Amino acid sequence: MQLVVARIGRAHGIKGEVTVEVRTDEPELRLGPGAVLATEPAATGPLTIETGRVHSGRLLLRFEGVRDRTAAEALRNTLLIAEVDPDELPEEEDEFYDHQLIDLDVVLADGTEIGRITEISHLPSQDLFIVERPDGSEVMIPFVEEIVTEIDLEEQRAVITPPPGLIDESEAVIASSRDEETGDAASGDAASGDAASGDAAEAPKGDA
Repeated sequence: MQLVVARIGRAHGIKGEVTVEVRTDEPELRLGPGAVLATEPAATGPLTIETGRVHSGRLLLRFEGVRDRTAAEALRNTLLIAEVDPDELPEEEDEFYDHQLIDLDVVLADGTEIGRITEISHLPSQDLFIVERPDGSEVMIPFVEEIVTEIDLEEQRAVITPPPGLIDESEAVIASSRDEETGDAASGDAASGDAASGDAAEAPKGDA
């Protein structure tokens, strides 16, 4: 199975290095020296990684046969593609390859259908599921354990517990209204509590 593991960015310096946008959770494995990668467009490759290093938080690669800035700049926007065994699993139990997650059904804990994962977006801060709803619309779901509570590859589903407003914006409005009402009621109780005795003012600290 072929998977996109990076996209080549602009040239760096004058000796053939390029910046890359990493699209794999295992860059040490997929983008290490000696790795031979197919490309898109195909005519650009295959490319063999000669060296790699991190500079200012970005991965820099140099490929065999690419020796100057002009040759490096010609590779800009090329996708790097690795051949991966479909049965291969990540080392960590709670990690998954993109191809394992694509097409999973996304459901709530009670079984309510939300949609289907069509894409994984890898951001610097976190990964996002791009989920297509039954009506054709899309929703982005952060791939964090507080929201994605279960990945069941056998049942081909991802179970989520979304916060109000993540799936349905109207829920956020309702939740916001409730918070305001609760806040008003709490303010009133606190005022009367302060007037009646000092014990009421201490109660919130105990709850916290």
